[in-house]
Amino acid sequence: MSGIMRGHFLKNIKFTMHQYLAVTSNGLENLLVEELTKLGINNAKPVQAGVRFKASNEQIYRCCLWSRLASRFIRVLSEFTCNDDMDLYLATSAVNWVNQFHSSKKFVVDFKGTNREIRNSQYGAMKVKDAVVDCFNKKNLPRPSISKDHADLRIHVRLHKDKAILGVDMVGGGLHQRGYRPESGKAPLRETLAAAIILRSGWDETKPLLDPMCGSGTLLIEAAMMAANMAPGVNRKKWGFESLEDFEPELWAEIKSEAAVQARRGVKKVVAKFYGFDNDARVLQTAKDNARRAGVQDLIEFNEGDAAQVTRPAEFENGVIVCNPPYGERLGTHPGLIALYTAFGAQIKAQFGGCHASIFSSSDELLSCLRMRADKQFKLSNGALMCHQKNYSISERAVEASGDAVTQSLIAPDFSNRLKKNIAKIGKWARKEKLDCYRIYDADLPEYNVAIDVYLDHLVIQEYAAPKDIPEEKAKRRLTDIIRAAIQVTGTDANKVVLKVREKQKGRSQYQKLSQESETMEVNEYGVKLLVNLHDYLDTGLFLDHKLTRRKLGEMAQGKDFLNLFAYTGSATVHAACGGAKSTTTVDMSKTYLEWAKENMKLNGQVGRQHRFEHADCLQWLENSTAHFDLIFIDPPTFSNSKRMEQSFDVQRDHIQLMANLKRLLREGGTIVFSNNKRHFKMDEEKLAEIGLVARNISHQTLPMDFARNKHIHNCWIVTHKD
Repeated sequence: MSGIMRGHFLKNIKFTMHQYLAVTSNGLENLLVEELTKLGINNAKPVQAGVRFKASNEQIYRCCLWSRLASRFIRVLSEFTCNDDMDLYLATSAVNWVNQFHSSKKFVVDFKGTNREIRNSQYGAMKVKDAVVDCFNKKNLPRPSISKDHADLRIHVRLHKDKAILGVDMVGGGLHQRGYRPESGKAPLRETLAAAIILRSGWDETKPLLDPMCGSGTLLIEAAMMAANMAPGVNRKKWGFESLEDFEPELWAEIKSEAAVQARRGVKKVVAKFYGFDNDARVLQTAKDNARRAGVQDLIEFNEGDAAQVTRPAEFENGVIVCNPPYGERLGTHPGLIALYTAFGAQIKAQFGGCHASIFSSSDELLSCLRMRADKQFKLSNGALMCHQKNYSISERAVEASGDAVTQSLIAPDFSNRLKKNIAKIGKWARKEKLDCYRIYDADLPEYNVAIDVYLDHLVIQEYAAPKDIPEEKAKRRLTDIIRAAIQVTGTDANKVVLKVREKQKGRSQYQKLSQESETMEVNEYGVKLLVNLHDYLDTGLFLDHKLTRRKLGEMAQGKDFLNLFAYTGSATVHAACGGAKSTTTVDMSKTYLEWAKENMKLNGQVGRQHRFEHADCLQWLENSTAHFDLIFIDPPTFSNSKRMEQSFDVQRDHIQLMANLKRLLREGGTIVFSNNKRHFKMDEEKLAEIGLVARNISHQTLPMDFARNKHIHNCWIVTHKD
């Protein structure tokens, strides 16, 4: 081919316009339209999670190299109605794949979506692959190879209901893979999303930028690359369009060369200062390495530091703070985050008057802890999470007002004042009684529907399920206020606050495993040492409302053979043993809790053959036992239908049969202490008398001060032989 003819051929290729889909995150479509327009695209139209446009090869090469927001660019080859796998196969077969890529190239199919007939994306990918391969076979050409890990080209299919888009991926790996970040810290932020956050933060290339929780440095690196006018794809080694038949290597080399020169020159012209802080030295080193690979290491000053104590650099006039603080998958699993956001908000108001801040988080409740009013806010997706980005102006007055008047103002004043009042009264009583564990709040105010318990220097906040008529967002905001206020009023370290959600439970479902921390602590109750676990279960191993009942058992147990049924962690057994019981028998269906009971006994020096532990269904054990006891404590569940039990148990329905079995084991002159937590439980005293027993209600005597508001937390009876 002559030079003139070749030039004409290349010119035709260069100006052939193809249809493209730029893929991005939900919420970034309009921002991407603006970016593509600046890159020379004049017909960009936003669609769901993307932008549609037409472009020449030169334009698409520049878009791939320079786009900071798109995750990939798809050359659209076909759009069709797809009701079943045959429609999919025929539409794919209609594309002349031989004109798209050579059979020596390896390819893979990325298939996204399903419909009524194509219910599996892998099956859809297989049908597309078959159609592509058959296209080469029918032309008697070698069959192209399939490679998931080392594909030269990716064929892209999107299916939604009966609409399908078929094309080739011009990029290959996602455009967020800039090439500078082989590894990152915890919960890394995608580079494309980081760029969007910077673009929406209100920062421009003339202003200093500070990230007080920089992690692996992504936000700062993306901003520094913008300031240097450095193409985000300048370090990428491989592109999907290089494997297409119409690839123009000379044109691509020219575009790459321009970008490389611009990157080198741009770094030298940057005037903005960049500052990064993180309290993890290892992650901070990763950030420095990433900045070096990106070519902007000389622009960013990284230092180890705590965001809650960050101070204003000397050269930070009209600067912008931007960060992506940790937010966790579920608000409440980390009460420490509430303290972090609260302290961070106070610190930036104290240090950065006259500056601006842009904070990105999935939790609007956590952002409210900053106690700042946003000037602008945006919603955008971080993977499956819908997140918020809020921009704030920090007034000079915030610096002046950040002293005692603000830091001491009460959060949720009604709740805080009630909590203070309770602590003053109940705390004094608990100290006098020498109790390490007690309740300081129990849904005293309907709108603050939680229980709060003290365990030494820890708080356990149990959230009762909100009524259905309370909007979820409102319930979350109230819970956030509760945690913040509890930390403020009690002075408890946020890392020692444990949050749990309590709903109506059946049987022993309240004992189900929640986590695997296996961290126990030793507490004191009327001179008895007990182990509690604040994290792994909904309950802690100690029912606080029974503290007086356990003390009473200890006083009654001197010289007696003691039986504890449905023993849980054996705390009642420990009180009886420490009170001088001749022997103890502890029965529970859970091996875990029986082992816990043994540890509680060992902790108090109560070991020996006189202390027996029985792993059994308590009701079955009771029917079969021939032993006799002087003192029996039983605190059965309200209802249980455990798979390990032969039949269900209902305390109201079955309590007389239960008492009949207990009587058989009770010696003359012996005592049964019977308790349960069924509201409005009624002892059938007539039938009880028929089997030769009499009961006396001592519920009011076993209700401790910290549960005085909840008179129905349990009911308790002394049951003895009838005279």
